[in-house]
Amino acid sequence: MTNWQESSDSGRCGTAVERTWSTALRDVGRAAAKHKVVSVIVTVCVLATFTVITVIGTTSHAATGLNADGVGAIIPAGNPAAPSFSFAELDHPGDQVTLAGYAGKPLIMNFFASWCSSCKQETPMLARFYRSEHGAVPLVGMDENDRSASAASFAKANAVTYPLAWDPNVVAGSAYDVAAMPQTFFLNARHHIVYRVIGPITTAELNQGIALATGAS
Repeated sequence: MTNWQESSDSGRCGTAVERTWSTALRDVGRAAAKHKVVSVIVTVCVLATFTVITVIGTTSHAATGLNADGVGAIIPAGNPAAPSFSFAELDHPGDQVTLAGYAGKPLIMNFFASWCSSCKQETPMLARFYRSEHGAVPLVGMDENDRSASAASFAKANAVTYPLAWDPNVVAGSAYDVAAMPQTFFLNARHHIVYRVIGPITTAELNQGIALATGAS
């Protein structure tokens, strides 16, 4: 996966340059002046493209709780099926952490890495939650693009007791379209994604995700 990045301290996971209609029309005018023969085609294509971008952007913003920094919660349209995975368990290479191992159960998947500054803030809260709930709702940590020794030390320092899948080559991160960390996915018992949190998760988002995953909302 390319452009792998960590969320900044502000929680921003990425940036995108937005162009306005006026900018698009100005560019079309310049193109038409230089290439009169194809001016009509250029105009139609550019306007159609920006129409699609505008519709998608508006729909996406309305369907999510992301803030201006691209951080927050998403309820994916259609509850897409979660990609399967199978990785060695961190610090227990003889054991496997698999999606199939949680068949018929809701599941929380937290993508993290020991080098991720925002993960250092988030992980202790998740570890406390898991201990307090005695694992009532399964939680799996997906350790991405990391060294096993560093991740194991990180998990021990934060008293993590839930299973950690070691994914050094970012296979799961690519499958789940995780371009920055941390990110948390909530799967229902049929392993469809019902909730996704980009950036450090809050207690309110954790409770909301569990409610959606267990059908208690």
